[in-house]
Formats: sequence, C-alpha cells, structure tokens
Amino acid sequence: MRDIAVVAFAQSVAPDPGLSETEMLLPVLTDVLAQAGLAPGEADFTCSGSSDYLAGRPFSFTMTLDGVGAWPPVAESHVEADGAWALYEAWVKLLTGDADTALVYACGKPTAGDLEDVLTRQLDPCCTAPLWPGPAALAGLQAQALADAGGTVPPGPGSTVVDGAAAVVLAAGDRARAMCARPAWIHGIDHRIEPHALGVRDLTRSPSTRLAAERAGAFEAPVDTAELHASHPAQEVILRRELRLTDDVVVTPSGGAPAADPVMATGLIRIGEAADRIRRGESDRALAHATSGPCLQHNLVAVLEGERRP
Repeated sequence: MRDIAVVAFAQSVAPDPGLSETEMLLPVLTDVLAQAGLAPGEADFTCSGSSDYLAGRPFSFTMTLDGVGAWPPVAESHVEADGAWALYEAWVKLLTGDADTALVYACGKPTAGDLEDVLTRQLDPCCTAPLWPGPAALAGLQAQALADAGGTVPPGPGSTVVDGAAAVVLAAGDRARAMCARPAWIHGIDHRIEPHALGVRDLTRSPSTRLAAERAGAFEAPVDTAELHASHPAQEVILRRELRLTDDVVVTPSGGAPAADPVMATGLIRIGEAADRIRRGESDRALAHATSGPCLQHNLVAVLEGERRP
C-alpha cells in the first residue's frame, strides 16, 4: 500500500460573518498551497466537503471552486459531508496511484441559518424529524442516558458554532518527503456508521467509533495525542472510552469543537491539528476523530505517525 501523508494544513481564524464561502476559503487555500510549495491548480486531485442544506442552495460547492481557480481545469470531487470524509476520498484516490498530490478543503457558514432547525433534516423523516429535536436537545438525551447508566457527565459548554474553512494537502511517498521535513503519515483511516433510528441505539456507547479505530490500527500501539470531534462533554466521555485513551494521552490540545465548531470543517480540522503536532515534532503517534449525524452516528478515525511503520 502506498505511503500517504498530510504535508500542509491551514484554517481560517475568526472570519467575518459577512464573507461568502469563497471569500472565507481563498486565504486558507493560498496558505496551504504555499506551505506545500504548490501553485494553484497544480494538485493532481481536489476534493471538498460542505453541505447544500447548510448553505441553503443546491450545488453550492461549485461556487467555492472559484477559490481554487477557474483555470486550469482540475480533477475535482465533492462530498456532502464534513471535510474529513473528503480527505478519506482523496486518500483512496492517492492509494490507487491515479494521483500523487491532493488538495482537500471544507467550509461552512452555519451562522447563515438556524442550525437547530437545519440539522433536524438528518433525522428519521417519519418518527423523529417531525418532532424537530435540534442538536442541543439530542445532546441532552445522550448526556441523560449516560448519567442514567451510572456514568459521569462533566460540566462544560457545548460547541461554539462559527463560520470557518480548513484545507490540507496530501502527498504520496517521495513526493511527501520532498514537500515536508516531517510528514504526518496516515497509518490507517476508516469510517463506520450506526443505525439511523435513535431508539435502536445505545446512546452511551459508540461501536462505530471503536470499529473504525480498530480498522485504522489505533490499538496496535499507544497514541500520545488524540484530537476528538466532541460537540458536548458527554460525547468526549464516550469517545475516550471507545478509543481506550489513557490519562497520559494529550486529548484535543487545540480546544476542539468547544473552542470553535465551523460545521462541515470541524472534523477536517481535527485531522489537520493532529498532523500539525506531528509535523512540529510535538507528537509521534496521533489519533484524529471526526463525527457526523446525531449522537455520534457516523464516525471516522485516522491514525497519523511521524515515522512510517509497516
């Protein structure tokens, strides 16, 4: 299997809510391409993650391509999901050998609408969505289920929803080594999903996270850093248990979603932050987690390393 690494990462910092997705994204793309030493349009593959429901218009992602550049034409794809899943698609593309470099980006403007209403569209349309339970109500149900099961729910705020964008550059093999002094090699990455209906799930557990971590190789050796996509304190408790994180693991040193939650980019940022710690020499083996859907329904786990292991 080809060795693939994260060689560059950039994200927006407190963007103006008045900016469009493209205006918000452009400086991020400029930064990440400069880090990788790539010119606009030079990446072999481009993949983005965003949500038309969040933007409020169909095919909204095509407008963000203005930030990539109208010329030359690029090999491009899009996922209607957090950018972490766009990174997964780009990783698969590089594994096939069809590309050696990939630009992955994500952006979201949750402040443009009412997130409590928009995210109800993810729910079961027959039994759950008509009740309009927003993310805060569902997080409360999950926290209560954890408390009822004897777990401890630590106090703390939920996520801080903001507009934002993020981008990473992936590269394979010797190309990655030439672009970055210490690439963050992707040892493994996997994603798994649980049933749509909340009533058939145990909300105090996340078997999809555990299985994704197992398939990504997270349990083959200890990690020293974990970037978790946990929008509420109860979710972090669940994730720590499923990922078998010990007390000596540095958990979400970036602050995570409680510090800033640019919906559709938050998961990609977790991977980027973990990769940055490896590239700076602050971590040798890091785990990054991203989630989508209600109550940790769909989960992705990536394991990154400073030195590529067999």
